[in-house]
Amino acid sequence: MPDQDGLVTLDTPFPQIPDEPFFLLRFFSAGYINWSNHIPKSQGGTVSSDPEFADAAEIILMKMKLKPIKPKKISDQVFDQLREIIARGSLKPGEQLMPERDLAEALGVSRTTIRNAINRLVTLGLVENRQGQGTFVRAPDSRPNNPLALAMEADDADLEDLLEVRLGLECNSAFLAAKRATQEDIRFLEKSIEEMEKEIAEGRNGTEADVSFHMAIAYASKNPVQVQIMREFYDYLFYGIRENLARLYEDPERTRSIATQHTDIMNAIKVRDPQLAFEKMKCHIGYVLDFFGNK
Repeated sequence: MPDQDGLVTLDTPFPQIPDEPFFLLRFFSAGYINWSNHIPKSQGGTVSSDPEFADAAEIILMKMKLKPIKPKKISDQVFDQLREIIARGSLKPGEQLMPERDLAEALGVSRTTIRNAINRLVTLGLVENRQGQGTFVRAPDSRPNNPLALAMEADDADLEDLLEVRLGLECNSAFLAAKRATQEDIRFLEKSIEEMEKEIAEGRNGTEADVSFHMAIAYASKNPVQVQIMREFYDYLFYGIRENLARLYEDPERTRSIATQHTDIMNAIKVRDPQLAFEKMKCHIGYVLDFFGNK
């Protein structure tokens, strides 16, 4: 029966659960069982009146706390760093990676470790080895089997469909970034805005810096799934159908408006206001969506 706090005390003998303790956790998480009354003394709690319950709780706590430790291999760490440099746009399509020897020296690892990491990048289609020249970043539209491109082709979707999905992804990304961004993330955002302003001043359309800005926000969200989804998204949006998207950047005034919107989003992230960042991103993507919706 529930007590005055609405909690249930188990009066019947607790069933044996040596291998399947997790159903009990559902009662705890739902608030139906008073956890503090049943934590064994060895875990800093009081003793339950039911010894079988106490034994079961001991098993549960043991199984909750003991998790296998999986140290990350050095080659995985090297791979992660190189992949992030490419994803952030610090190394652009067509640019060459440092030679293996120089990378090994810069990262303090063996050349074999560098080679293993680069081979994984090659397998993913992020880079390519050119005989006698070195390793180069591949252009996104030359990378095979972009899942977003396959989905678009299979379902006969159009650019507006894509931008509607982008609205949800980007607003969530900005919201999380405002909560989790580090000073390094802020510096990446500032750098991408500076690059976009420079490109505009030189008469270019600023799309490379645009990608870097939005990817910097994805990384600032600290959600690896968000990062991966956004990488595939931008590979397709800015490279796979760049001819369609180029219309957005034909007018210098419109491009400057986009740069201003980027600054507003960054400022909301800097002041740690998730809701404001969400709204500023919503206005930004809405601006793009309205442009194509009126065409």
